[in-house]
Formats: sequence, C-alpha cells, structure tokens
Amino acid sequence: MSDSSPLPPVRLHTEAELARDALSTPLLSRAARLARWAGPDTRVDAGGGLVDDQLPAAVEALGLSGDDAAADASEAWRAAVDAGLVEVVDEDEGTVTAGADLALLTGGSPQDVLAVWLSAVETVLADASVPDLDGLVDEEGEVDLSALDWDPAGEAEFLDGVLGNLYLLTAGEDMPGAPVPLPALAASVIVPSDMSEPTNDVLEQVSDAMMRLDDQFRMLEPVGFVAYQPVDEALMADADEEPAAPVDDTDVSRYGMVRLTPLGLYGMRARLMEAGYEAPAVGDLADKGADALLDGTAEFPPGAAQAETEQWLQRRESLAAARELLAAARGSDAGAPLRRLRCQQALSLVGASAEPALREVLDDAELGGLARVWLTEHGAADVPAPSEAMVYWLTIDTVAAQLSAEGNSEELRALVEGLARQHGGFFDAVWRVDHPATADVLEAMGRLHPDKKVAKEARKAAFKARSQQGG
Repeated sequence: MSDSSPLPPVRLHTEAELARDALSTPLLSRAARLARWAGPDTRVDAGGGLVDDQLPAAVEALGLSGDDAAADASEAWRAAVDAGLVEVVDEDEGTVTAGADLALLTGGSPQDVLAVWLSAVETVLADASVPDLDGLVDEEGEVDLSALDWDPAGEAEFLDGVLGNLYLLTAGEDMPGAPVPLPALAASVIVPSDMSEPTNDVLEQVSDAMMRLDDQFRMLEPVGFVAYQPVDEALMADADEEPAAPVDDTDVSRYGMVRLTPLGLYGMRARLMEAGYEAPAVGDLADKGADALLDGTAEFPPGAAQAETEQWLQRRESLAAARELLAAARGSDAGAPLRRLRCQQALSLVGASAEPALREVLDDAELGGLARVWLTEHGAADVPAPSEAMVYWLTIDTVAAQLSAEGNSEELRALVEGLARQHGGFFDAVWRVDHPATADVLEAMGRLHPDKKVAKEARKAAFKARSQQGG
C-alpha cells in the first residue's frame, strides 16, 4: 500500500459498541481478571512475566484448563502489564500493583477502553511476529538462536502487509466483512502483480506463508482482531496417512478463512492512521461543509458515498442543505463535474422542501440543468424547458463526471453509445459547447465507441473543440 493516496472508506460500529466488544474479548477480559487477582504476594520476573510457580494460581483464577492453559494465562498477564492494567512496583523484588488504566475499563469512556485494547493488540502483534522456538532448544535447555533465520523487522513488515491487504478487502463494498481464503491472502503479498503464472518457487513461498499466518491468526483471534477458521489439520498430515474422513479437495475453506472483525477493522484503521495513511471512515465528514462533503466523497464507492451523505444530511435542515450543496457544486476546475454529480446524488436524498433552492439556480449555467432534472423527478410544476445549449453542456458535464468516477467502465460505454444514437448530428453540435472538459469527453467517446465510423466522428469533433479552446 502507498500512504500517498487515501484508502477506501470503512463503515465502523459506534465506539460504545466497539468498547463493549473489546471488554468481552477473551484476552482483555482475562488480562483484567488477572490484574484484579494480583496482590502483594504476586511476583514477576525481570521481564515482567509471572514467575513459574505462580502460573498455576493464575490459571485457576481464570478458570482455564487443558494443555494451553498456562500459555493462555501467561499471555493474558503480559497483555495486562503492557496495557497498563498492572504496574511493576519494584523490579528487584518483582512486586506489582494495579495499574492506573485498570480503572478505565469500568469507569472510563469508550475511547479509553479502546485505547487499552489497542495496547493489548500491539502486544499480540509483537508476539505473533516471533517464530516458534520449540525446535531450537539445545541439550542444555538453551535456545540456539544461531539456528534461527529470523528477521524481526521483516517478519513484522510481512504481517503488517497481510493485515493491510485484509483491511483493503474488508473495506471493499462487494461483500464487506466476508471471509477471505488464506491462500489468496498469502498470495496477495507474495506473488508479484506482474506475474501471470506463479512459479513453483513462488507457490512454495505462498505455502510457507500460509503456515505462518495460520499460527499468527490463531494468536490474533483471542484479542478480537480477526475471526479465523484454521487450516484443516488433515491437509498437514503425512501423505502416507489415510484421512479420518472423506475430504473435499475443492472446498477452499479447508485452507483457512479469515476476516477482520468490526473491532479489528477499527484497530487496523487506527494503526494505519498512526503510520501516516489517510484512512477515511463513513461519518468523518458529517460536521464539515458541503465543499468538504462533495470533494471528500468524490472517490468513494457509491454505497459509501450515499451513507456519508445521509449522515451529513441528517444534521441539517433540507432547504439550507440544498443551498449549501448547490453553492459547493459550482466551479470550472477539473474536479467540478464530479462534484456536481455527487451534488445531484445528494439532492436525490433531499425531500420536496428543497424545491426553492433548485428554482433559485434555474438560470445558472452550471446548475440549471441538474436543477431541471431534480424538479422534474420530484413532480414540480412549471419547470422551464432547457435550451439546446444547456442540454449539451449538461451532457458533457455528466460524461466528464463519469470519467472521473469510473474511468472507461461498461456503464460509461453504454452511455456514450446511447448519446450518439439518440441525438442526430450530436458531434456536429457538441464540439462547440463552452465546457472545459468538452475536448476530453469527445476524445473519450472516440476511444469508447465500438463503431469505427462514430468513433472517428468523435475524434474529429474533439480536434475542433481543442482548436476552439486554443489547445
């Protein structure tokens, strides 16, 4: 990802809902219980972790059982220390006391709770970037780091890249929050974008990355960052072993499925913003002016743009909002056509009480066309017919906006074909339109129209328009 352009907008749950989710995550709830359990006799080692002989009591306090109970209790304690729920009083004696942030979990604001949760997340992310050391213990019980090919910065960067891609997929509108297959996610950071067919070496790297991510996502699930369906253990069995039950080789979910939770989406956005990315969220523009709304939603997908606009309109009286939107839509700069399109879309959400604002701009060269469209669609009486010049100007403005919003899309191609078919002598007239984008629009029409004869007419008209504009 590049931090020079904004990321897709995301729709977040309210901070109150997210704070409730954070408090109910297994890791943070366990960390809080251990912080309240700790007392004068609790002892920690030089790294702040619970000494070994106190782990059984911590496991009992948490009501844990099973092979992973001690590891889960130890992880919860580390999170409690790192999140400020527990404070080391005397490093030499290893004594502790309740941390200042423990009270925030019950008496703080939702933002306070989420700040504590984010600290716990950072602890888990740091742990997730550390490789499994079990196979590196020598005969004397020491870890042989010389046998470890580990790049801490590179490992953290890899996990950040994976989570960043997961954020982009989650922020998309096609199925927001839908699980992502683990192979596809691993491939997104391993396979070069210009590689049409992955080599065996690259496929092996993807497979290795999947195994690393399987471990890492298992660690991130208890803190509420992801919802994860692990890789089917049968896939990791020896090739000579018979599977316990019939398996479906076409079932991609067997290879792992992961998604960011609403809490994880909030946390990932916070991390991205701290790293310098522009990561908008729906609702960011609700308190800003119409100019900020129209410019800010210019690159939003349609659903997010509508959601943002609805929140903006909810805070304003309809007539005043319509006047503010129309004023912000004026302009002859390159972004003006798309602003007017967003304005038109916003006005479609405004009721009939906005009619006076639309009538006030009927004679406006830039806004008169869209005003007539709105009034007609709302069944207004006595709507004056537009002049031919206004119709052509609105046509150029609309196509210019679609070009900015969608590029050479199929929808725009269909619009171009329809315009050329419905208006006889269209290109003979339209090149004269006094609009800054006339030549660019005609060139695009020449590029998009499938009929070679029509495309040639469009290119000739574009040449005339550019000559008229002095270009």
